[in-house]
Amino acid sequence: MEAVEKNINEESVEIEFKNNEPQITEKNKSTGRLWTMNFFLLWQGQMVSAIGDVFYEIALGFWVLAVTGSTGLMGTLMAASALPRILISPFAGVIVDRCNRRNMIVLMDLVRGIVITAVGIAAILGFVQIWMVFSAGVILGICAAFFNPTVGSTVPDIVPSDKLIQANSALSMVGAGMNILANPLGGFMYQILGAPIMFLTNGISYLVSAFTEIFIKVPKIERKVSAEGAMQSARDSFKQDLKQGFKFVWNFKGLRYLIIVAAFLNFFSSMAIILVVPLFQRAQALGAGKYGVAIALLTGGMFSGMAFTSMVKIPYEKRLCIFMISGVIFSIGFAVFPMVNFKYMLVLLFIAGFFNAIVNTLIGATLQLTVPQEMRGKVLSIMNTVCGGLVPIAMAIGGILAEFIAIKYIILTCFLLSGIVIVPLGFVKKFKHFINFNPDCQTLEDII
Repeated sequence: MEAVEKNINEESVEIEFKNNEPQITEKNKSTGRLWTMNFFLLWQGQMVSAIGDVFYEIALGFWVLAVTGSTGLMGTLMAASALPRILISPFAGVIVDRCNRRNMIVLMDLVRGIVITAVGIAAILGFVQIWMVFSAGVILGICAAFFNPTVGSTVPDIVPSDKLIQANSALSMVGAGMNILANPLGGFMYQILGAPIMFLTNGISYLVSAFTEIFIKVPKIERKVSAEGAMQSARDSFKQDLKQGFKFVWNFKGLRYLIIVAAFLNFFSSMAIILVVPLFQRAQALGAGKYGVAIALLTGGMFSGMAFTSMVKIPYEKRLCIFMISGVIFSIGFAVFPMVNFKYMLVLLFIAGFFNAIVNTLIGATLQLTVPQEMRGKVLSIMNTVCGGLVPIAMAIGGILAEFIAIKYIILTCFLLSGIVIVPLGFVKKFKHFINFNPDCQTLEDII
């Protein structure tokens, strides 16, 4: 274990500039075990904050709906809190590729911890207002815009390349496992304790995560800049990095097609997901308690899907087939669940969660295999911006439509459209080459 950790900790990546274009050289490529101290610290940091996130999301959804009484206003406010994250993501990616990634991870968790703890204290003391909660939401979104691509960029540098699917599954399983435990508990805690205590719990969980993440050692990017590059202004260099990110995505057709389809998927799914809380709140036979149980079964399915992908090695040449089947099944499961009674809801949500996890794990592992290290932060941020760009509009539309149309029909329609959008990807040659990429016998030039 110590020998493996030493190799990873001392690993560095050099970037030389030729004609002002970054050329990456990896040294001491990590091989060996997945569970090094670095990966464990990153993993347990996610675990500590995951339970707090569940409490916060349950409390926020039911609290806002209870205070405003309007799905339209709820959707609009949720959209407003998501917008800043989407707008700054491309710029955040450039910064991530330039900064100390360990420090960025710690700083973003620290800021989130302070902000949500302050909201919790204000709620306990009785002077919290809706604008405070959503101002905090804006800050959380901005932090996520930096935090998520930083983690995504870090994982391939602290685990062996042949362990990426297992690493992504292990990280995702943290959230899923905590969801299984925390959602039923969170639903009942909201009924017993209310939103303030749940807000405070999430804030404290972020502060604990920030402390433990201080001890993560992330390989550094050592930049050897040419004389001409050294004279270039920071502003021009920033623009050049941003331009390179967009150029890479546009020229990588398989990745481009994935991002376009994912944008439409996010639009339809966000329009539906924003209405799940009102669906449970408005039905006398459901409520906050059963909402927690339902989400626990959904995340239980996701946990099972992640466990499956972490234990079963999916052959590279079979990944497109698995991706397409999983995408269609999870769309149908989500579409049908509001049309049946609670018992069958739980079964459908478990199945949908299982196959949704497989889709997300395949996408994450493929991105980390195919996107060069010096481009990961920019590419992940651009992907977040494009895929999330329509989300605020979808949230607002979903909330407004629910004022006039039965929620279950909106959810049914949105997820059926999601399934239809996925199907064309299976017939796109470039996407097939992208998702089936085999690093053992292919290079990036073979699939671009």
